[in-house]
Amino acid sequence: MIKRTLHFGNPAYLSMRNNQLVIKLPEVEQNQTLPEFIKKEAIRTIPIEDIGVVILDNQQITLSHALLSAFMENNVALIQCDASHHPLGLMLPLHSNTVQHERYQSQLASSEPLRKQLWAQVVAQKVKNQAIALAKSTGDGTYLEQLSKQIKSGDSNNIEGTAAAYYWKRIFTQINDFKRFREGSPPNNYLNYAYSLLRANMARCIVAAGLLPTLGIHHHNRYNAYCLADDLMEPYRPFADLVVVQLSKQIEMQEHLTKDHKIELLKIPSMDVIINDENSPLMVAMQKTAYSLVKCYDGQAKKLVLPTFKT
Repeated sequence: MIKRTLHFGNPAYLSMRNNQLVIKLPEVEQNQTLPEFIKKEAIRTIPIEDIGVVILDNQQITLSHALLSAFMENNVALIQCDASHHPLGLMLPLHSNTVQHERYQSQLASSEPLRKQLWAQVVAQKVKNQAIALAKSTGDGTYLEQLSKQIKSGDSNNIEGTAAAYYWKRIFTQINDFKRFREGSPPNNYLNYAYSLLRANMARCIVAAGLLPTLGIHHHNRYNAYCLADDLMEPYRPFADLVVVQLSKQIEMQEHLTKDHKIELLKIPSMDVIINDENSPLMVAMQKTAYSLVKCYDGQAKKLVLPTFKT
């Protein structure tokens, strides 16, 4: 099921009534622009079961405890932004799967050779998708396509790094000497925002599948609670990249994302991808990827189900 991604960029009071999200806005000036989904109404309700991700992007938003509990019960990912509108935190439920203990056990018992094989699959598909994104942007992804076939177990020859160096120098054709850094100049901030959406959606899918988001197959960091999400979202990054590339060709990149720019990026989770030779919304594809990892841990499968672009 496709879940909604809600972005709140204005002051608001959010509460719950009859399992509905109740959105109350303060008195609004006539010329103030409101988020599109509120349709300029002072109060609106949305079924909580229809919501997948909520982004809080204003320092004057208040939530009731009952609503927070309902979000967690319905596996809603809650993203908090700081005063500069950068994603700061992610809240997820502690449990949302009835066989969570069994899946934790198989995840914890997974062997290093298996994790290395899975990581090689992830990197290979990421580089293949980067090749397609580059071809769509510049017309030539041949080199990256060739690199994707050279990946060894665990990516021991660091094809991911080689591909990234080549990819980022060429993907933004209209920006001279672009460098990908989290704190870099635009469109780095657009990529950061898009990736935060991918990460939240993937973390939500991982929790729903009964897996530990902290325990990655490759990423590991004592300060990172979402290493597995960072692993599994890798092949999905090029989809977000291409959206930002296309946006950069239409508008002037700014230090602060406007409401309209965010609306365009919020479409990423519902964009179509190909997975298992079928069309699927990206957020649904992420669910399939997470559940395919469960099968790999349980010994029912040897390959992850990963996305590719529509032709």
